Amino acid sequence: MPKNFIAIDLGAGSGRAITAKLDGGKLALDVTHRFANNPVRVNGHLHWDVLRLFEEILRGLALSAKQHGEIASVGVDTWGVDFGVLDKTDTLIGNPYHYRDHRTDGMMESVFAQVPAQDVYNATGNQFMFFNTLFQLAAMRRTPVLEQARALLMMPDLFHFWLCGQKSCEATIASTTQCFNPRQNAWAAGMLNRLGIPAAILQPIAAPATRLGKLLAAHTGVMGLERAQVVAPAAHDTGSAVAAVPARSERFVFISSGTWSLMGAVAKQPVITPQTFAFGFTNEGGVDGTTRLLKNITGMWLIQECRRVWASAGEELSYDALVSMAQAAPAFLAFIDPNDASFNAPDDMPAAIQAFCAASGQAIPKSKGEILRVAFESLALKYREVLDELQIVMGQPLDVIHIVGGGSQNRLLCQFTANACNRPVLAGPVEATAIGNALAQAIAAGECAGWAEAREIVRATFSPIEYAPRETEKWDEAFERFVKTRNKK
Repeated sequence: MPKNFIAIDLGAGSGRAITAKLDGGKLALDVTHRFANNPVRVNGHLHWDVLRLFEEILRGLALSAKQHGEIASVGVDTWGVDFGVLDKTDTLIGNPYHYRDHRTDGMMESVFAQVPAQDVYNATGNQFMFFNTLFQLAAMRRTPVLEQARALLMMPDLFHFWLCGQKSCEATIASTTQCFNPRQNAWAAGMLNRLGIPAAILQPIAAPATRLGKLLAAHTGVMGLERAQVVAPAAHDTGSAVAAVPARSERFVFISSGTWSLMGAVAKQPVITPQTFAFGFTNEGGVDGTTRLLKNITGMWLIQECRRVWASAGEELSYDALVSMAQAAPAFLAFIDPNDASFNAPDDMPAAIQAFCAASGQAIPKSKGEILRVAFESLALKYREVLDELQIVMGQPLDVIHIVGGGSQNRLLCQFTANACNRPVLAGPVEATAIGNALAQAIAAGECAGWAEAREIVRATFSPIEYAPRETEKWDEAFERFVKTRNKK
């Protein structure tokens, strides 16, 4: 009888409980519970509603057990960088902050005044993003929280602790913090001490596919949960997604496409050089001892926020409708840099896109379709820029692009990416994160021999959609304009 593995996949906007069964060399998935993940603003600060999220996780477990029978294990993956802090009684101190909260404003400069940016990068190999855990901890030095803290748990580790009572920090999620030394596979205690951040609150590192313990008795009231184990998957959602890329060659690029686009390549060891520092690449942990060398690119956030703004004005538009509007709009009207700070958390994303175009001396998109087309084309051209940089730092050509996650369903963006990068794009699987999560649990249970076999299972189960490059000369010309335009801003 196939075992039931429950992948809890929490994204920045929603969560799912997905039941996975491995049978005959293929993986079957059933989404047993979906729920929203809406942040809460209190006293001017943005927080995650973690208690409600935990309640949804328990509901997902109960529904999975009722529908599928005995559950072998559960593992949680989430976005990176955010965390909860426990006191000496293991009680959560306050609500965890959302990475888009403005408390980190100015914190990079404050940190670099104490430890130069090059030293921070050499110690951690992480790109500098205003919301990194390091800068959140630097902001907390202004409060009494760090004095009260006895344990810091990254988001998936917090949920694992509440599920089984075991404190740990899974390696891939640790690697998103800018507090972790990937060369030593250990916390960067020396750097943290220089900043007055207590490394003692950080937890022991656990590798992906580590069995953490049995589900606590308090959570086993539903039949089928009595013997369930808690397993740490690649607990960073991108780590799990990349583990499920159905690549046949090592010379591939991945784009884990959702609210963020995480674009990179898989390396056998960390790549921390003056060149990766200059380009702003981050080294994050992967499965099987690998490194994900990548960049964070503002992804479908651009589209999601446009949709939200238009919905608040009374016009509800489906994503299919948005894509159709973009497809009908004129090509190469103007470009934006998706990673410009003005797009981090604007009140009005369409207005922010128009303002960028105006400030850089371009035509201003006016219709919804034009605004969306500018966003989609600019994303594809940003991918081209990162591809070029990746090939330099990896020292080899990268032949194919795999797009996984929700964005792999966006046929327009997939085709634009193939065109801009002049590379075939293989799109899918959509549920790559949950697949990687479930396969880690299968490895922990002895149902899968290791990550090489896991990729074979993905290839046997899911057939990606291929997009061949088109009109590449036009896209080459557009890329030259894209680079010049961004430099004008």
